[in-house]
Amino acid sequence: MNDLVGAPPAPRTSPAPAPSNPAPSDAGPADTPPPAGRIDALIARLHGLHPRLIDLSLDRLIALLAKLGAPERHLPPVIHVAGTNGKGSTCAFLRAMAEAAGLAVHVYTSPHLVRFNERFRVAGSLVSDTLLAATLEEIEQVNAGASITVFEVITAVAFVLFARTRADLCVLETGLGGRGDATNVIARPAATAITSISLDHREMLGDTLAAIAAEKAGIMKPGVPVAIGAQPAEAQRVLLAHAADRGAPVLLRGRDWEIAPGRYRDAAGTLDLPAPALPGLYQWDNAGIALAALRAAGLGVPDRALAAGVGRAEWPARLQRLTGPLAALLPPGWELWLDGGHNPGAGEALAGQLAAWADRPVHLVVGMKQAKDTAEFLRPLLGHAASVWAVAEPEQHLALPVAAIVAASGGLARPGPRVADALRRLAQETTPGHAPARVLICGSLYLAGEILKQDGGTP
Repeated sequence: MNDLVGAPPAPRTSPAPAPSNPAPSDAGPADTPPPAGRIDALIARLHGLHPRLIDLSLDRLIALLAKLGAPERHLPPVIHVAGTNGKGSTCAFLRAMAEAAGLAVHVYTSPHLVRFNERFRVAGSLVSDTLLAATLEEIEQVNAGASITVFEVITAVAFVLFARTRADLCVLETGLGGRGDATNVIARPAATAITSISLDHREMLGDTLAAIAAEKAGIMKPGVPVAIGAQPAEAQRVLLAHAADRGAPVLLRGRDWEIAPGRYRDAAGTLDLPAPALPGLYQWDNAGIALAALRAAGLGVPDRALAAGVGRAEWPARLQRLTGPLAALLPPGWELWLDGGHNPGAGEALAGQLAAWADRPVHLVVGMKQAKDTAEFLRPLLGHAASVWAVAEPEQHLALPVAAIVAASGGLARPGPRVADALRRLAQETTPGHAPARVLICGSLYLAGEILKQDGGTP
């Protein structure tokens, strides 16, 4: 755990709701698979319960939660976060700020990068394999084969885990959209937050910023304050209109709060801040959203903890510096960075960071997921790159073929075809005495997970 101002209290068992089945102990029969293997088998079985991987609807989950004793009604105050880019970083800032005040925090995020457990942080600690496997098995039994998506089941897992361990705050990140996302069964959060909106998941959310913003706005609740960060004008208009319709008090950047390097300001006054622990100029916006939402939630987090959290938040694969075996493939003095950005908005944000890295050349190593708008992601980046390499790792989920990335770059990208290959070729092409450069691996959270495994990084 980080050196925080006041350590979070130890988890305290809560009496409600009671388990419908007792969790098995760590010691099981000799033929029982280890917990990690049980989790993989459970997830594989759950995939067969619904014909679609994603089906934005709340009815199935509401029915399951009712059978489980409505654990979503037994949570601590909830801050619900939606948006296209920056959701995970905003959740990380929220957690760091609250923990700096000595609060115990539950956090539910997606997707995971290396281990499935990363999605569930229970009162400050990642859930153990044993407890996660037992809870999955319990919920599978209660569900009794009813049609339900995997994300809906694991959202129920989060609510059960969180309801059974007392905490002071619960941070929920939407999985996709907002209105029909499984996390939106929370009837009255303490606050909601909307991060930067961009074109992504168009097949599910719509082809325009207005349509996507309307989906994200679905987490707004009557009387519940909503913190909104910097937005394109089209998205902002929709968000403000939905907030007015729902009677949700708005905390809008540029109107109700403002943040600049080193300083945050709102109606309560001005707060001096350290540089965000998460690199990237765009992280100031995410930190500001977290500050506005946490203040609005009314938990009484003191200013010193808010500032400390900005400087101590952790979130892997968000401009993360790598220093392991992959970094060792580069010439001395070079830097290797990893970012999971993968949509047009992320491309714009990363382009701003590349412009700020003007002190040395930057080489891009890009691997994308199938169905992503690769050309639009690359468009703002290409002008800042000394070279571009297209890659696809063998274990990368739904990896876009290298040839498709090369085509989307207008032929500028060179085939890796793997990350290590691209890094070795960069090293081979560098002459002695050449100025050090930076390499940024980006384009997919699934790629980021594979790179963290290879480089020895752990979320």
